[in-house]
Amino acid sequence: MKIALVHDYLVQYGGAERVLECFTEIWPYAPIYTLIYDEKKTHGIFKNKRIYTSFLQRFPYSRSNHRIFPALMPPAIEQFDFSKYDIVLSDSSSYAKGIITSPETLHVCYCHTPMRYAWDDCQKYIQEFGFPRLVKKFIPFIMNYIRLWDRISADRVDEYIANSKFVSSRIKKYYQKESTVINPPVDINKFYLDDEKGNYFLMVGRLMAYKRFDIVIRAFNELGWPLVIIGRGPDLKRLEKMANPNIRFAGRLSDEALAKTYARAKAFIFPQEEDFGIVAIEAMASGKPIIAFRGGDIVEHVQEGKEGLFFDKQHPKDIIKVLRKFDPANFSSKDIRARSIGFDREIFKSRMKDYIETALKRHKSR
Repeated sequence: MKIALVHDYLVQYGGAERVLECFTEIWPYAPIYTLIYDEKKTHGIFKNKRIYTSFLQRFPYSRSNHRIFPALMPPAIEQFDFSKYDIVLSDSSSYAKGIITSPETLHVCYCHTPMRYAWDDCQKYIQEFGFPRLVKKFIPFIMNYIRLWDRISADRVDEYIANSKFVSSRIKKYYQKESTVINPPVDINKFYLDDEKGNYFLMVGRLMAYKRFDIVIRAFNELGWPLVIIGRGPDLKRLEKMANPNIRFAGRLSDEALAKTYARAKAFIFPQEEDFGIVAIEAMASGKPIIAFRGGDIVEHVQEGKEGLFFDKQHPKDIIKVLRKFDPANFSSKDIRARSIGFDREIFKSRMKDYIETALKRHKSR
Protein backbone atom coordinates (compact mmCIF):
# COMPACT_ATOMS: atom_id res chain seq x y z
CA MET A 1 0.00 0.00 0.00
CA LYS A 2 1.50 3.31 -1.11
CA ILE A 3 0.20 6.04 1.18
CA ALA A 4 0.90 9.77 1.44
CA LEU A 5 -0.02 12.15 4.26
CA VAL A 6 -1.18 15.75 3.73
CA HIS A 7 -1.32 18.48 6.38
CA ASP A 8 -2.47 22.10 6.11
CA TYR A 9 0.76 23.72 7.35
CA LEU A 10 3.40 22.63 9.83
CA VAL A 11 4.20 25.88 11.63
CA GLN A 12 3.11 24.96 15.17
CA TYR A 13 2.63 21.90 17.36
CA GLY A 14 -0.97 21.56 18.48
CA GLY A 15 -3.81 19.06 18.36
CA ALA A 16 -3.77 18.58 14.57
CA GLU A 17 -0.03 18.01 14.61
CA ARG A 18 -0.43 15.36 17.32
CA VAL A 19 -2.81 13.55 15.00
CA LEU A 20 -0.27 13.76 12.17
CA GLU A 21 2.43 12.48 14.52
CA CYS A 22 0.30 9.38 15.19
CA PHE A 23 -0.21 8.92 11.45
CA THR A 24 3.58 8.89 11.00
CA GLU A 25 3.84 6.21 13.69
CA ILE A 26 1.28 4.03 11.91
CA TRP A 27 2.84 4.61 8.46
CA PRO A 28 6.47 5.60 9.22
CA TYR A 29 7.59 5.63 5.58
CA ALA A 30 4.72 7.81 4.30
CA PRO A 31 5.85 11.21 2.99
CA ILE A 32 4.18 14.38 4.27
CA TYR A 33 2.91 17.06 1.90
CA THR A 34 2.21 20.46 3.43
CA LEU A 35 1.93 24.10 2.40
CA ILE A 36 4.64 25.39 4.74
CA TYR A 37 7.03 23.72 7.19
CA ASP A 38 9.04 25.11 10.10
CA GLU A 39 11.14 22.52 11.95
CA LYS A 40 11.75 24.75 14.97
CA LYS A 41 8.10 25.66 15.51
CA THR A 42 7.14 21.98 15.38
CA HIS A 43 9.87 21.18 17.96
CA GLY A 44 11.67 18.85 15.55
CA ILE A 45 8.90 16.23 15.78
CA PHE A 46 8.93 15.67 12.00
CA LYS A 47 12.59 16.38 11.23
CA ASN A 48 13.37 12.84 10.07
CA LYS A 49 10.37 12.63 7.75
CA ARG A 50 10.23 13.22 4.01
CA ILE A 51 8.41 16.54 3.77
CA TYR A 52 7.31 18.21 0.53
CA THR A 53 6.27 21.85 0.68
CA SER A 54 4.49 24.17 -1.74
CA PHE A 55 5.83 27.29 -3.45
CA LEU A 56 4.67 29.27 -0.39
CA GLN A 57 7.66 27.88 1.54
CA ARG A 58 9.89 30.28 -0.39
CA PHE A 59 7.78 33.37 0.29
CA PRO A 60 9.02 35.94 2.82
CA TYR A 61 7.14 35.76 6.15
CA SER A 62 5.31 32.55 5.16
CA ARG A 63 6.61 30.62 8.18
CA SER A 64 6.19 33.48 10.65
CA ASN A 65 2.79 34.70 9.42
CA HIS A 66 1.23 32.12 7.12
CA ARG A 67 -2.29 33.56 7.48
CA ILE A 68 -1.47 36.53 5.23
CA PHE A 69 -1.60 34.25 2.17
CA PRO A 70 -5.19 32.86 2.15
CA ALA A 71 -5.78 33.52 -1.56
CA LEU A 72 -2.61 31.62 -2.55
CA MET A 73 -3.24 28.53 -0.45
CA PRO A 74 -5.82 26.87 -2.77
CA PRO A 75 -3.53 26.86 -5.83
CA ALA A 76 -0.58 25.93 -3.62
CA ILE A 77 -2.26 22.80 -2.23
CA GLU A 78 -3.46 21.81 -5.71
CA GLN A 79 0.10 21.72 -7.12
CA PHE A 80 1.03 18.36 -5.56
CA ASP A 81 1.04 15.18 -7.64
CA PHE A 82 -0.35 12.05 -5.94
CA SER A 83 -0.63 9.83 -9.00
CA LYS A 84 1.81 7.22 -7.64
CA TYR A 85 -0.15 6.59 -4.40
CA ASP A 86 -2.92 4.10 -3.68
CA ILE A 87 -4.30 6.25 -0.88
CA VAL A 88 -3.84 9.77 0.45
CA LEU A 89 -4.79 10.68 4.02
CA SER A 90 -5.29 14.41 4.53
CA ASP A 91 -5.28 15.89 8.02
CA SER A 92 -7.23 19.09 7.58
CA SER A 93 -9.09 22.02 9.07
CA SER A 94 -8.68 24.21 5.99
CA TYR A 95 -6.75 23.52 2.78
CA ALA A 96 -5.26 20.00 2.87
CA LYS A 97 -8.53 18.35 1.87
CA GLY A 98 -8.41 20.37 -1.38
CA ILE A 99 -5.72 18.22 -3.01
CA ILE A 100 -6.43 16.80 -6.44
CA THR A 101 -6.14 13.03 -6.89
CA SER A 102 -6.80 10.64 -9.77
CA PRO A 103 -9.86 8.34 -9.76
CA GLU A 104 -7.57 5.41 -8.90
CA THR A 105 -6.27 7.09 -5.73
CA LEU A 106 -8.45 6.97 -2.62
CA HIS A 107 -8.59 10.26 -0.67
CA VAL A 108 -9.60 9.99 2.99
CA CYS A 109 -9.81 13.20 4.97
CA TYR A 110 -9.41 13.31 8.74
CA CYS A 111 -11.35 16.53 9.26
CA HIS A 112 -10.77 18.64 12.37
CA THR A 113 -13.48 21.04 11.20
CA PRO A 114 -14.82 22.64 8.03
CA MET A 115 -12.90 25.87 7.50
CA ARG A 116 -14.20 28.06 10.32
CA TYR A 117 -13.35 31.48 8.94
CA ALA A 118 -15.15 30.58 5.71
CA TRP A 119 -18.37 29.26 7.21
CA ASP A 120 -18.77 30.91 10.60
CA ASP A 121 -18.61 34.59 11.52
CA CYS A 122 -16.00 35.84 9.03
CA GLN A 123 -15.47 39.24 10.69
CA LYS A 124 -15.11 37.63 14.11
CA TYR A 125 -12.34 35.30 12.94
CA ILE A 126 -10.54 38.06 11.04
CA GLN A 127 -10.26 39.96 14.32
CA GLU A 128 -9.39 36.96 16.50
CA PHE A 129 -6.62 35.57 14.31
CA GLY A 130 -4.70 38.84 14.43
CA PHE A 131 -4.28 39.44 10.70
CA PRO A 132 -2.19 42.50 9.77
CA ARG A 133 -4.26 45.65 9.15
CA LEU A 134 -3.64 45.66 5.38
CA VAL A 135 -4.66 42.01 5.05
CA LYS A 136 -7.86 42.63 7.04
CA LYS A 137 -9.00 45.11 4.40
CA PHE A 138 -8.69 42.58 1.58
CA ILE A 139 -9.93 39.42 3.28
CA PRO A 140 -13.69 40.19 2.96
CA PHE A 141 -13.22 40.57 -0.80
CA ILE A 142 -11.53 37.19 -1.21
CA MET A 143 -13.70 35.32 1.30
CA ASN A 144 -16.37 34.47 -1.27
CA TYR A 145 -13.65 32.91 -3.42
CA ILE A 146 -12.30 30.95 -0.42
CA ARG A 147 -15.79 29.79 0.56
CA LEU A 148 -16.62 28.68 -2.98
CA TRP A 149 -13.29 26.88 -3.33
CA ASP A 150 -13.76 25.19 0.04
CA ARG A 151 -17.20 23.90 -0.91
CA ILE A 152 -16.04 22.64 -4.32
CA SER A 153 -12.89 21.05 -2.91
CA ALA A 154 -14.95 19.21 -0.29
CA ASP A 155 -16.29 17.02 -3.11
CA ARG A 156 -12.76 15.84 -3.93
CA VAL A 157 -12.70 13.76 -0.73
CA ASP A 158 -13.83 10.15 -1.08
CA GLU A 159 -14.40 9.48 2.63
CA TYR A 160 -14.50 11.74 5.70
CA ILE A 161 -13.44 10.97 9.24
CA ALA A 162 -14.61 13.58 11.78
CA ASN A 163 -12.75 14.21 15.03
CA SER A 164 -16.01 14.53 17.02
CA LYS A 165 -19.78 14.28 16.66
CA PHE A 166 -19.85 18.07 16.72
CA VAL A 167 -17.57 18.25 13.67
CA SER A 168 -19.50 15.43 11.96
CA SER A 169 -22.63 17.60 12.15
CA ARG A 170 -20.68 20.54 10.67
CA ILE A 171 -19.43 18.38 7.79
CA LYS A 172 -23.00 17.34 7.10
CA LYS A 173 -24.25 20.95 7.20
CA TYR A 174 -21.58 22.64 5.09
CA TYR A 175 -20.41 19.84 2.79
CA GLN A 176 -23.51 17.57 2.73
CA LYS A 177 -21.23 14.59 3.44
CA GLU A 178 -21.49 11.71 5.90
CA SER A 179 -18.52 10.97 8.14
CA THR A 180 -17.22 8.43 10.63
CA VAL A 181 -16.22 9.76 14.05
CA ILE A 182 -12.78 8.84 15.42
CA ASN A 183 -11.73 11.10 18.30
CA PRO A 184 -8.13 12.43 18.29
CA PRO A 185 -5.39 10.78 20.37
CA VAL A 186 -4.44 11.82 23.89
CA ASP A 187 -1.33 10.63 25.75
CA ILE A 188 -3.40 9.27 28.64
CA ASN A 189 -0.42 7.51 30.26
CA LYS A 190 1.46 10.80 30.64
CA PHE A 191 -1.13 11.94 33.19
CA TYR A 192 -1.94 10.59 36.62
CA LEU A 193 -3.84 11.08 39.87
CA ASP A 194 -2.10 12.76 42.81
CA ASP A 195 -3.19 12.75 46.46
CA GLU A 196 -1.39 16.06 46.98
CA LYS A 197 -3.74 18.89 46.03
CA GLY A 198 -3.07 22.53 45.25
CA ASN A 199 -5.48 25.41 45.81
CA TYR A 200 -5.44 26.70 42.22
CA PHE A 201 -7.69 26.32 39.20
CA LEU A 202 -6.08 25.60 35.83
CA MET A 203 -6.29 26.58 32.16
CA VAL A 204 -4.08 25.18 29.39
CA GLY A 205 -3.85 26.09 25.71
CA ARG A 206 -2.58 28.38 23.02
CA LEU A 207 -3.32 31.97 24.03
CA MET A 208 -5.64 33.06 21.24
CA ALA A 209 -8.71 35.28 21.44
CA TYR A 210 -11.27 32.64 20.45
CA LYS A 211 -10.27 30.43 23.40
CA ARG A 212 -11.75 33.07 25.74
CA PHE A 213 -9.09 33.17 28.43
CA ASP A 214 -10.20 36.78 28.89
CA ILE A 215 -13.58 36.00 30.46
CA VAL A 216 -12.00 33.57 32.92
CA ILE A 217 -9.39 36.15 33.89
CA ARG A 218 -12.14 38.70 34.55
CA ALA A 219 -13.99 36.15 36.68
CA PHE A 220 -10.91 35.32 38.75
CA ASN A 221 -10.01 39.01 39.05
CA GLU A 222 -13.32 39.45 40.84
CA LEU A 223 -13.07 36.27 42.90
CA GLY A 224 -9.42 36.73 43.87
CA TRP A 225 -8.87 32.96 43.71
CA PRO A 226 -5.60 31.43 42.38
CA LEU A 227 -5.58 30.64 38.66
CA VAL A 228 -2.68 29.12 36.70
CA ILE A 229 -2.54 29.55 32.92
CA ILE A 230 -0.21 27.31 30.91
CA GLY A 231 0.57 28.17 27.32
CA ARG A 232 1.86 30.81 24.97
CA GLY A 233 0.39 32.65 22.02
CA PRO A 234 -0.36 35.96 20.32
CA ASP A 235 -2.83 37.09 23.01
CA LEU A 236 -0.33 36.81 25.89
CA LYS A 237 0.48 40.49 26.39
CA ARG A 238 -3.16 41.57 26.35
CA LEU A 239 -4.11 38.88 28.86
CA GLU A 240 -1.19 39.68 31.17
CA LYS A 241 -2.28 43.33 31.31
CA MET A 242 -5.79 42.26 32.31
CA ALA A 243 -4.76 39.87 35.09
CA ASN A 244 -4.50 40.60 38.82
CA PRO A 245 -1.64 39.10 40.92
CA ASN A 246 -3.73 36.03 41.85
CA ILE A 247 -3.36 34.86 38.23
CA ARG A 248 -0.07 33.28 37.16
CA PHE A 249 1.09 32.73 33.59
CA ALA A 250 3.36 29.66 33.55
CA GLY A 251 4.34 29.70 29.87
CA ARG A 252 5.21 26.39 28.23
CA LEU A 253 6.12 23.56 30.63
CA SER A 254 7.95 20.28 30.23
CA ASP A 255 5.77 17.17 29.97
CA GLU A 256 6.61 16.26 33.57
CA ALA A 257 5.82 19.70 34.97
CA LEU A 258 2.61 19.87 32.93
CA ALA A 259 1.37 16.52 34.26
CA LYS A 260 2.13 17.54 37.85
CA THR A 261 0.30 20.87 37.43
CA TYR A 262 -2.74 19.08 36.02
CA ALA A 263 -2.69 16.48 38.81
CA ARG A 264 -2.66 19.00 41.67
CA ALA A 265 -5.23 21.49 40.34
CA LYS A 266 -8.67 21.82 41.95
CA ALA A 267 -10.44 21.87 38.58
CA PHE A 268 -9.90 22.68 34.91
CA ILE A 269 -11.59 25.69 33.27
CA PHE A 270 -12.65 25.32 29.62
CA PRO A 271 -14.53 28.43 28.40
CA GLN A 272 -14.29 28.05 24.61
CA GLU A 273 -16.24 26.26 21.90
CA GLU A 274 -13.88 23.66 20.46
CA ASP A 275 -14.22 21.05 17.76
CA PHE A 276 -12.29 18.71 20.07
CA GLY A 277 -10.68 19.87 23.30
CA ILE A 278 -7.57 17.74 23.83
CA VAL A 279 -6.52 19.73 26.92
CA ALA A 280 -9.87 18.96 28.57
CA ILE A 281 -9.29 15.23 28.04
CA GLU A 282 -5.76 15.60 29.49
CA ALA A 283 -7.35 17.19 32.56
CA MET A 284 -9.81 14.31 32.83
CA ALA A 285 -6.90 11.85 32.56
CA SER A 286 -5.53 13.67 35.62
CA GLY A 287 -8.85 13.16 37.42
CA LYS A 288 -9.82 16.83 37.28
CA PRO A 289 -13.44 18.02 37.10
CA ILE A 290 -14.11 20.24 34.06
CA ILE A 291 -15.87 23.59 34.38
CA ALA A 292 -16.85 24.31 30.80
CA PHE A 293 -18.92 26.39 28.43
CA ARG A 294 -21.83 24.30 27.15
CA GLY A 295 -20.81 24.30 23.50
CA GLY A 296 -18.74 22.38 20.96
CA ASP A 297 -17.60 18.83 21.52
CA ILE A 298 -17.08 18.99 25.30
CA VAL A 299 -20.74 18.15 25.95
CA GLU A 300 -20.07 14.75 24.33
CA HIS A 301 -17.49 13.81 26.96
CA VAL A 302 -18.52 15.49 30.22
CA GLN A 303 -21.64 14.46 32.12
CA GLU A 304 -22.81 17.31 34.30
CA GLY A 305 -22.40 16.49 37.96
CA LYS A 306 -20.15 13.49 37.24
CA GLU A 307 -17.16 14.83 35.29
CA GLY A 308 -17.82 18.52 35.69
CA LEU A 309 -20.17 21.50 35.53
CA PHE A 310 -21.34 23.71 32.67
CA PHE A 311 -22.10 27.40 32.21
CA ASP A 312 -24.39 28.52 29.37
CA LYS A 313 -23.04 31.96 28.45
CA GLN A 314 -19.46 33.04 27.79
CA HIS A 315 -19.56 35.75 30.42
CA PRO A 316 -17.58 36.23 33.68
CA LYS A 317 -20.75 36.32 35.80
CA ASP A 318 -21.84 32.91 34.52
CA ILE A 319 -18.42 31.47 35.31
CA ILE A 320 -18.46 32.96 38.80
CA LYS A 321 -21.91 31.52 39.46
CA VAL A 322 -20.74 27.98 38.61
CA LEU A 323 -17.45 28.36 40.50
CA ARG A 324 -19.22 29.43 43.69
CA LYS A 325 -21.27 26.22 43.74
CA PHE A 326 -18.36 23.97 42.71
CA ASP A 327 -17.20 21.51 45.39
CA PRO A 328 -14.38 19.09 44.44
CA ALA A 329 -15.63 16.65 47.08
CA ASN A 330 -18.62 15.95 44.82
CA PHE A 331 -16.43 14.40 42.12
CA SER A 332 -14.50 11.12 41.90
CA SER A 333 -11.02 11.49 40.40
CA LYS A 334 -10.90 7.77 39.56
CA ASP A 335 -14.23 7.90 37.73
CA ILE A 336 -13.20 11.00 35.78
CA ARG A 337 -9.93 9.38 34.71
CA ALA A 338 -11.79 6.20 33.69
CA ARG A 339 -13.89 8.32 31.35
CA SER A 340 -10.74 9.45 29.51
CA ILE A 341 -9.21 6.02 28.78
CA GLY A 342 -11.01 5.59 25.44
CA PHE A 343 -9.00 8.47 23.97
CA ASP A 344 -5.64 6.73 24.37
CA ARG A 345 -3.15 7.07 21.49
CA GLU A 346 -2.90 3.32 20.89
CA ILE A 347 -6.68 3.01 20.60
CA PHE A 348 -6.69 5.88 18.09
CA LYS A 349 -3.90 4.33 16.02
CA SER A 350 -5.63 0.95 15.96
CA ARG A 351 -8.94 2.48 14.83
CA MET A 352 -7.25 4.57 12.12
CA LYS A 353 -5.22 1.65 10.77
CA ASP A 354 -8.32 -0.57 10.58
CA TYR A 355 -10.35 2.19 8.92
CA ILE A 356 -7.77 2.95 6.23
CA GLU A 357 -7.19 -0.71 5.36
CA THR A 358 -10.94 -1.35 5.11
CA ALA A 359 -11.54 1.84 3.10
CA LEU A 360 -8.85 0.87 0.59
CA LYS A 361 -10.40 -2.59 0.16
CA ARG A 362 -13.79 -0.96 -0.49
CA HIS A 363 -12.25 1.40 -3.01
CA LYS A 364 -10.48 -1.38 -4.93
CA SER A 365 -13.60 -3.52 -5.01
CA ARG A 366 -15.52 -0.64 -6.61
